[in-house]
Amino acid sequence: MIQKKYKVTVIGSGNWGSVAAKLIASNTLKLNSFHDEVRMWVFEETLPNGEKLTDIINNTKENIKYLPGIKLGHNVVADPDLEHAVEDADMLVFVTPHQFIEGICKRLVGKIKGDVEAISLIKGMEVKMEGPCLISSLIGKQLGVNCCVLMGANIGDEIASEKFSEATIGYREDKEVAQRWVQIFGTPYFQVSAVRDIEGVELCGTLKNVVAIAAGFVDGLEMGNNAKAAIMRIGLNEMKAFSKLMFPSVCDNTFLESCGIADLITTCLGGRNRKVADAFARSGGKRSFHELEKELLQGQKLQGVKTAGEVYEVLCQRGWQESFPLFRTVHVICIGRLPPSAIIQQSLNATKVSVC
Repeated sequence: MIQKKYKVTVIGSGNWGSVAAKLIASNTLKLNSFHDEVRMWVFEETLPNGEKLTDIINNTKENIKYLPGIKLGHNVVADPDLEHAVEDADMLVFVTPHQFIEGICKRLVGKIKGDVEAISLIKGMEVKMEGPCLISSLIGKQLGVNCCVLMGANIGDEIASEKFSEATIGYREDKEVAQRWVQIFGTPYFQVSAVRDIEGVELCGTLKNVVAIAAGFVDGLEMGNNAKAAIMRIGLNEMKAFSKLMFPSVCDNTFLESCGIADLITTCLGGRNRKVADAFARSGGKRSFHELEKELLQGQKLQGVKTAGEVYEVLCQRGWQESFPLFRTVHVICIGRLPPSAIIQQSLNATKVSVC
């Protein structure tokens, strides 16, 4: 009997997408059940020297814009054609800014295999008239596929340099599929575990970016480590409360996994959301997040500010503003209704700030 070989395509080629491709490509070469080649869909860009980003990646095996200095592997193939990149793929890895995912899924309808498995590495949510929609649910519903999630304490550049890190895969029912994802992501320096709590894992990865914005305000105002620890504690409580209100099935233990407390800590210490929020606070809120994102992130996208707005929209819809003072305060500061210096006082009390 001929053993099935799974083909893997990574949809996205930013910093984290390139890291994911590197991890997967190193494993497909070793595992007989996977095709060696890993396709990576690239949103085509022309760099200042006139060269196409896909050509540079394919010629040098390096994403010089989003992950410079790191070789992705000779079996990574960059493809600017989304439909061609997913052709015949058995496993799809979604890792793009979350505001683009709905449009990408619409382009993929009818273009993928019927039995394809998907996983989302995307941190964020979509808020629709009927309420919030997790990215894994959006992918699953639009494409009619089973979609797991991978979240965790994993800053991309450190993993690319093969420094030790962990991650958590969340799955709904099929443990065998979850273990297949563990196989293609796990390495000696990137330890991956799987838990049956897809909503809990995904909401941890989404909500910690809002807390990281708050931590960045504290850093920018030089309030000290005690204040930052307090913000992280309050933030973790709000993450847990929000998740369990949205999905009562969410497990308490999920918050002790890499996707929970560990991801919160590492993002509040060194993530891009913390970095930009720090600069925002140092400017007294006078420089916009859009300006700072462009200046500090070299083309990467800031997720926390958008997520804070989406979370606040849910709070308004459900009448929960008073129960989540930190989430509320982060959003109000981000839109300029309060100064960054309000982060501690406002997060500790339930003073109503109406911006609905």
